[in-house]
Amino acid sequence: MSDQFFSGEKIFDAHTHIYPSRIAGAAVDNLEKFYDFKVEGNGTAEELRRISAENGVVGCLLLAVATNAHQVRRVNEYVAAEAELSRASGRETLAFGGFHQDTTDPEGDFTHALGLGIRGFKIHPDIQGVNIDDEKLFPLYRMCRDAGLPVHFHMGDCRPQYRFSEAHRLLHILDKFPGLRVNAAHFGAYSVWDSASILAGHPDIWFDTSSSLWALSPERASELIHLLGTDRCMFGTDYPVKTADTELRRLSLLDLTADERRAVLYGNAANFLG
Repeated sequence: MSDQFFSGEKIFDAHTHIYPSRIAGAAVDNLEKFYDFKVEGNGTAEELRRISAENGVVGCLLLAVATNAHQVRRVNEYVAAEAELSRASGRETLAFGGFHQDTTDPEGDFTHALGLGIRGFKIHPDIQGVNIDDEKLFPLYRMCRDAGLPVHFHMGDCRPQYRFSEAHRLLHILDKFPGLRVNAAHFGAYSVWDSASILAGHPDIWFDTSSSLWALSPERASELIHLLGTDRCMFGTDYPVKTADTELRRLSLLDLTADERRAVLYGNAANFLG
């Protein structure tokens, strides 16, 4: 458990996904096939709550992903309800909603999500099959910027058919929508981490450690955190891909001061989420 590494520290997991129990097994199978790696968790809210509690994680950011326009409101209702249930048990859990580029009612989907208590939005361009700087997503970015809500992006991939979220695309978005607060997940570029260097120092970009620590040496991960900003990088597991026990163990190996570690574990997420 994390207590052996981070006794007394507040820990927030800034990157998690959950699925209704009836489809969690299929969702995990699809993740393993899509990314060709082994998924650690079973994808249920119950397991996420248990493992988080066992490892001193006080709260999680639940991220919805909409694979088509028709399911946007349904997936948002699910994550919002699970976040509310988690908060009722004393946890610091929040939910970001999904949004799809083919919606015929972007304003309606946005308003519906806000009414549920959604605190931001998630775009997974690989699964949605869309460039993050596609104009179809601009209504979401405009509404989020104007409402002061953040957007959470899956970023990066080395496979040529999944170049939807290259770092320069994120800079294009922020040029179009200055002031939009974003998280560039997976250190800004899953499996092509060097390409994220152009994002370093941007005042509106945060990063998370998810789906990266297992693929990087502790030395390289430490370098990335210092490059991208010890005040900008947030701890994340990408549950169910990885779980808090294994990811906190990996984080404990990084070359961080006590203050830097405290910021990564909790403080930076608190600043990002407002």
